[in-house]
Amino acid sequence: MRQEKLKIWLLLTIICFCGTLSVSSCSSDEDSPQTTVERIKQRGKVVVGTTGDYRPLSFCEPATGEYWGFGIEMAKEIAAQMKVGIVFAKTSWPTLTADVLASPQLFDFAIGGITITDARRETMLMSDGYLANGKTILCRSTEASRFQSLADIDRPEVRVMVNPGGLNEKFANENLKNSTIIVHQKNEEIPSLVAQGEADVMITEITEAPYYVQTDSRLAAPLLEKPFTHGEIGVLMQKGKEDLLQVVNNVIRRMKSDGSLKRLHEKYGLVYAY
Repeated sequence: MRQEKLKIWLLLTIICFCGTLSVSSCSSDEDSPQTTVERIKQRGKVVVGTTGDYRPLSFCEPATGEYWGFGIEMAKEIAAQMKVGIVFAKTSWPTLTADVLASPQLFDFAIGGITITDARRETMLMSDGYLANGKTILCRSTEASRFQSLADIDRPEVRVMVNPGGLNEKFANENLKNSTIIVHQKNEEIPSLVAQGEADVMITEITEAPYYVQTDSRLAAPLLEKPFTHGEIGVLMQKGKEDLLQVVNNVIRRMKSDGSLKRLHEKYGLVYAY
């Protein structure tokens, strides 16, 4: 009797164990998530966040809604690598971090004038750099000789205009203690406002300043060759998307090696540092 009970107990134990294995196996298969790149390919398009206010890196034409710029062309290269279409989603400098980290996600990655920083890398993923960057100024061409250093700008009578929420505003607040800082909502309007005399100086980047100097003779960038900071611009995305980051970095490295990144710099009149 005791042996029969033991046999029944062993049989039940084996059945329960096998059932557990079966359930665990099914659960594992069903819950196994696709990689980010697989999801993008299945969707057939990559969704790219960009501000659209940063000539010549990312700009959205108001009349047509069409995006153009250095960063836009980089995004298209990434989409081509994955053999998918591309859709651009609007973000802004004040909401960039929140938009990247949003759940459900608003876009797959963000591009267009985004400086690589340690702070961003703490909470998000950033690609290799594909464009050298640094803080500089725009001013009226008639006053170029007036602004030859940061000390020349940091005076009570100097009005400095910046866009909100980005590194331009951060730089101004940290380095300009005496000048008047004016925050203007639309980055793309600031160069014209400086040219018209609504402000004296715009804090900007060496990637943005040359475009406005070339397209508006009223403006100058007297410190273009002596930027206040040195950095690089990259692609920004959520953590956990390491496979997508690898694709992006592969595109950047390929473009550096085959000369296409240098040609893109030349197309937009930007300094090639690689």
